[in-house]
Amino acid sequence: MLKEKLQADLSVAMKARDEVRTRTLRMALTALTNEEVSGKQARELSDDEVVKVLQREAKKRREAAEAFDGAGRTEQAEAERAEGVVLEEYLPAQLSDEELTALVADAIAETGAAGPRAMGQVMKVVTPKVAGRADGRRVSGEVKRQLAE
Repeated sequence: MLKEKLQADLSVAMKARDEVRTRTLRMALTALTNEEVSGKQARELSDDEVVKVLQREAKKRREAAEAFDGAGRTEQAEAERAEGVVLEEYLPAQLSDEELTALVADAIAETGAAGPRAMGQVMKVVTPKVAGRADGRRVSGEVKRQLAE
């Protein structure tokens, strides 16, 4: 399981005194534990759920880095980006622009959508196919671009 790999990698990082990796993996494991105990009953997360939590954490790192850059705090922005790089290692490979364009084109053909008003219709078809392999903002931008043509 992915969670066990994270725990094993944390031990390795601690022994190697890799501060960034240690800090990042601890944060990720804490987020996973919080997710497991949230709700009415504690439960074990599946690998898909672990990936969703890691994606959420990676997104937080990207947004924090942007915010720190905007505030002129480059050192903190770099730290957030470094954590994001560590998290990316545990996430599925991202779709290339060509693959995303092809998936969106297929979804538009499948739904017969035309014009910007059909965006929701196309997103419903594309989102499950993309599932964690592309940022939602990237997907919606591509759908908008293709529907505007």
